[in-house]
Amino acid sequence: MKTWRRSAILMLLAAFVCILLAGCQENQANTPMAPPTVNEEEGAATELPGGNSASNNPDSQVIKEGTIQKDGNVILKELAFVYNDHTIAISDIVDDEKLESMLGEAEEKKSHTYSEDDGLNMDTLIGFTEKQYTFSGVEIKTIDAAEGKKFYIFNIKITDPKYATVRNIKVGDSVEKLKEAYPEGNLIGNGAPGEEDDFRYEPANYVDVMTFHIKDAKVESIQMYTLLD
Repeated sequence: MKTWRRSAILMLLAAFVCILLAGCQENQANTPMAPPTVNEEEGAATELPGGNSASNNPDSQVIKEGTIQKDGNVILKELAFVYNDHTIAISDIVDDEKLESMLGEAEEKKSHTYSEDDGLNMDTLIGFTEKQYTFSGVEIKTIDAAEGKKFYIFNIKITDPKYATVRNIKVGDSVEKLKEAYPEGNLIGNGAPGEEDDFRYEPANYVDVMTFHIKDAKVESIQMYTLLD
């Protein structure tokens, strides 16, 4: 009798333990996963496809003025003039046909190839050829590039009001209008009324320059140029 009671008690204890174990496993299955930590959330927010984060994405970088390469440099388009819906700018690649299709037949053309004995002391340009075109009210100088021997504009001088800069400043405009159009520029001299002076506009690349010659408080001529290497 005692043996039967002991066996019954052991069976009841075993059944109770099984019930407890089953209950614990069910609770673990129903328990939701812990939310991600703050660091994990931040990592998911800043990570971009391909493993690039927002901080090193090239599209987020700002290109500063004067740091763009020469080809396609938007700054150079500021050094330009407009005539009959044509825009002609420093560093444009041109030839006789192209220039005359925009400006008409040239009044005069000159050509010079730099050499050691030409007396000009332009050693860095030896072997290069410069061409000069004179049109009514504007003079354009070009020089051949080292590659392909194509000619690009490096100097423009305007003396006629029919040619306007891209900011619509022309020969004959007042100094006040010039200053409004080019607030980044400045008078090189003291700017006293009635005195001749030069107003200089120079982008941040320190290579390309536009100068307005001032006489009687008005623009007398406009010159644009890029420094030759």
